Amino acid sequence: MKREPLIVITGPTACGKTPTAVALAKMIDGEIVSADAMQIYRGMDIGTAKPTMAERDGVPHHLLDVADPAEDFSAAIFKRLARVAVDDIHSRGKVPILAGGTGFYINAAVYDDALTPEETEAEDTALRKALMKQPNLHNRLKAADPISAERIHPNNTKRAARALAYYMTTGRPISSHNPKRELRYNTSFIILHRDRAQLYETIDNRVEAMISQGLANEVKNLLAAGIDENTTAMQALGYKEMVPYIHGLCTIEEAKTAIQQGSRRYAKRQLTWFRHQMNGRWLSMDDITPPEAARRIYNDEELSRHST
Repeated sequence: MKREPLIVITGPTACGKTPTAVALAKMIDGEIVSADAMQIYRGMDIGTAKPTMAERDGVPHHLLDVADPAEDFSAAIFKRLARVAVDDIHSRGKVPILAGGTGFYINAAVYDDALTPEETEAEDTALRKALMKQPNLHNRLKAADPISAERIHPNNTKRAARALAYYMTTGRPISSHNPKRELRYNTSFIILHRDRAQLYETIDNRVEAMISQGLANEVKNLLAAGIDENTTAMQALGYKEMVPYIHGLCTIEEAKTAIQQGSRRYAKRQLTWFRHQMNGRWLSMDDITPPEAARRIYNDEELSRHST
């Protein structure tokens, strides 16, 4: 069976994914499917660096603003919505570009994993929900599966619970789980990156811009709308660090520094994940602009065939 084309543009935060994807989409008559776990939420624009209408530059974007911040969103939901969007784009003769930095979501969308009954059993929702309510979850995971614990942020109780449930059910760490993976699409993976010092400077500048654009008010409005500060959405970078400022527990400078530090650590974890979990072409953004990066991607022989 002929597989339809899909281009994935990913990389760490603040490396230029969105403008590169937009520039490429304009070259190949493409449309963008967002692969950002937090840009799915309505009302969370500044802190997630959600592209504005001007930044989208007329290119259709999918999977932005599809969930309320109070909703319980998951990779399984993303997979279903992303595949619907990709299939719709294909049906209209256009090329889908999956762009974003949530690698776990990207893999969920593009791979058809063959799970054994034992592995399917490890997806037991009741067990995972029970684990999420227990204390010291991340420490328990660290003892059972230190590799997964290193990959999963201590605040990400959903993924920690899933990994621990897998271990408890199968007796094996989920980090050793390597099912037969088949690509659903004719997929080209492009991983953007920058020199570490340059990336960190870009991150710091981006956070400065978010503060000046009104990130504090955005978080204040979410809390005023009744969004619990412990929801998954409010645990996003830029939001959980801003909550103490809203409550008068720290200064804006302290909140800003916390966001910058957290974002740099997140970028480091993303790079580690991409190196170990994704086989693609790495493209340095150190000395090129996003339009130049898009041109280089377009000039790749395989990608050029996608546009015909």
